Amino acid sequence: MQRDSSLRSLSSEHHTGLVIARRAADAAYQDEDTRAAAWSNIQEIFRTDLEPHFQREEQGLLSALREAGEVDLVERTLREHRALRAMIAEERVDNLALFAGALKAHIRFEERQLFEAAQRLLGSERLAQMELDESP
Repeated sequence: MQRDSSLRSLSSEHHTGLVIARRAADAAYQDEDTRAAAWSNIQEIFRTDLEPHFQREEQGLLSALREAGEVDLVERTLREHRALRAMIAEERVDNLALFAGALKAHIRFEERQLFEAAQRLLGSERLAQMELDESP
């Protein structure tokens, strides 16, 4: 299914998330200094890019999907957001590989299941009303 125009900015941000996941995966097996620098950079990018993305999804899209009866999809998304936030909050460079895998899997889930359900259940008009491309 082609991506609805109202979800395109979130989808584009997913590309950024995949780049971050790739960086984390690549850095996971480097020397300690490289891993520490990469983890610090990823934590900052998470705060500035991914956290606002999560908030837009949670405040707009997930609320609407819950109202439409997609409780399981919403709960899974929220669980994964919490898990990613918890990994980032820890000062554990060893989280690089785990974080990379979790973020990649989460993005794939949202693209293939969550966004497809949103388009099918909410429709273009309702999605457009949510203004998902703006910061919370």
